[in-house]
Amino acid sequence: MVNRLANATSPYLLQHADNPVDWQPWGPEAFAEAERRGVPVLLSVGYAACHWCHVMAHESFEDAALAQYLNGEFVAVKVDREERPDVDAVYMEAVQAATGQGGWPMTVFLTPDKEPFYFGTYFPPEPRHGMPSFRQVLEGVAAAWRERPEEVAEVAGRIRAELAQRAGVYGAGGGNPPGEAELHQALTGLSRSFDPVRGGFGGAPKFPPSMALEFLLRHHARTGSEVALELVERTAEAMARGGLYDQLGGGFARYSVDAGWVVPHFEKMLYDNALLIRVYLHLWRATGDERARRVALETADFLVRELGTAEGGFASALDADSQDERGAHREGAYYVWTPAQLAGALGERDGALAAELFGVTAEGTFEEGASVLQLLRDPEDDAAYHRVRAALLAARAQRPAPARDDKVVAAWNGLAIAALAETGALLDRPDLVAAAERAADLLLSVHLTAPGRLLRTSRDGRPGANAGVLEDYADVAEGFLALYAVTGEAEWLGLAGGLLDTVLGHFTDEASGSLYDTADDAEELIRRPQDPTDNATPSGWTAAAQALLSYAAYTGSERHRTAAERALGVVGALAGQAPRFIGWGLAAGEALLDGPREVAVVGPAGDPRTAALHRAALLATAPGAVVAVGEPGAGAEVPLLAHRPLLDGAPAAYVCRHFACQVPTADPAVLGEQLGVRAG
Repeated sequence: MVNRLANATSPYLLQHADNPVDWQPWGPEAFAEAERRGVPVLLSVGYAACHWCHVMAHESFEDAALAQYLNGEFVAVKVDREERPDVDAVYMEAVQAATGQGGWPMTVFLTPDKEPFYFGTYFPPEPRHGMPSFRQVLEGVAAAWRERPEEVAEVAGRIRAELAQRAGVYGAGGGNPPGEAELHQALTGLSRSFDPVRGGFGGAPKFPPSMALEFLLRHHARTGSEVALELVERTAEAMARGGLYDQLGGGFARYSVDAGWVVPHFEKMLYDNALLIRVYLHLWRATGDERARRVALETADFLVRELGTAEGGFASALDADSQDERGAHREGAYYVWTPAQLAGALGERDGALAAELFGVTAEGTFEEGASVLQLLRDPEDDAAYHRVRAALLAARAQRPAPARDDKVVAAWNGLAIAALAETGALLDRPDLVAAAERAADLLLSVHLTAPGRLLRTSRDGRPGANAGVLEDYADVAEGFLALYAVTGEAEWLGLAGGLLDTVLGHFTDEASGSLYDTADDAEELIRRPQDPTDNATPSGWTAAAQALLSYAAYTGSERHRTAAERALGVVGALAGQAPRFIGWGLAAGEALLDGPREVAVVGPAGDPRTAALHRAALLATAPGAVVAVGEPGAGAEVPLLAHRPLLDGAPAAYVCRHFACQVPTADPAVLGEQLGVRAG
């Protein structure tokens, strides 16, 4: 039996297309049916790489008897949170407001008017650990709907009123962008929550703090703060040595279940890896740390190798689960090893060496005596390390691989484009720049539906049905701006400008300068989502502020700079309260305080002197510095290049900041000094 998800483009929805539950996608038809039948809506939200989503699907949604009851009493709606982050955000806020916690799978019961009245996450098939069974929940909700409609209406009204009240928290806008005092206060707050033994912030579970680390790197670059740099270095090393990092294939898992980065939740997400590539690349740029360089390259190679799609984009995620030696699906099965497995793959001698190198013991660090590979100290014999690592990687490739969620999300591809373009340029890997360009071309050909308008997702080159949200516009603009800085092709700057004009025209509250997650012409939900704080990815609000700021530096547009400053007003208020959750906004604040610096490199294409100045500019550690490169006279397309002549007939670089320009130079070393480039 195939339900109404059969034509979906989301791999997560397609995973449920054969369920006996009569799922249908989010849309007016589902709520019209609920109204016609006089039944509530069961909204189930998850994503393809979600372990407990798979568990609940197997335990409950594949149960024919339960499905028969559910289909009779409810209209069942399934949503991929990665495809519809707006729906997820609104109802997750309701779940958190009602229960104090949230997570996925998210289970919400709605009226036909989309108002939530009962909430939860995972429910087991039988009562367990104080939780009712899913069948008990369904029966209880159905009984309340039939027998106590006034109670349901009262709860729904109360929740809707609370959500409306919350909607005003950020809507007022106001406040100044973060200044010196607020940014220092954020550093102090991060220092207080820093784990001095294991790196990172807070306790278990521990997530890679990409956005906070980017802020700290920029703060160090602007102020010289050794404290900020130490927090980054210790966290980056701990993550790269631990089980969070794939010691064989590169790339990072979603998070560590413990405080020491030993055992990850094994799903690997595009956005995490794109963000972490830039963190490690920027750490190398600031310090010359060879480990950071290696991790940036290995992660970039993982991203291209394992997440690259045939159409040129990047898939969303790899599952945590895969098939083990007994044929059972188990979390981490693809990645963990026992001493016996090492010996079987490598022979006794190299198996023992691998066990020593990667911390594999008889007791294990994971389930059933298996170990997650770690590299807790540098190998004494590099040749032996590389031989063993390559052999293990080849042996692992024979295992059943985790499933891949191969939908292409615009925002996350924007982050990947920026990461690969920068890495390829700085580490002399033109193939990575080419991969970034292919992904950008896919976004243009499939996701860009009209000038300045984006679709959220595609799959197999086929566009999805959902409009882009704020993070899509902001992160794709960020990717296009990075491509322009690296390639000098002005088309990317113009395309970024078109996306940012849409942000100003359709996502911005003109009165306050605050930003909404959905456009003013998007589907109307019970409230219009809006949140400046980071989650797993930079908030669309602060990502847009950063892109607007960069675009203004390239073009001299006062409109875009003013919009960026107004959007960053909320960051000043949150810098001291929640620096771990406003990292991207703090990073943008560092760029604003530093200028950002504007670098124009003028010279003939193909001239090695032009290339040397361009490279020196890209190596700049100055926070958020923008780099324009072009032939003399290219100012018609790129205002930053206007009125920039050659210097005595030679390629030249011009550095400006806060409406003042330094003396132009033809010397890459002098340019480096002007921009804070690491010596050597």
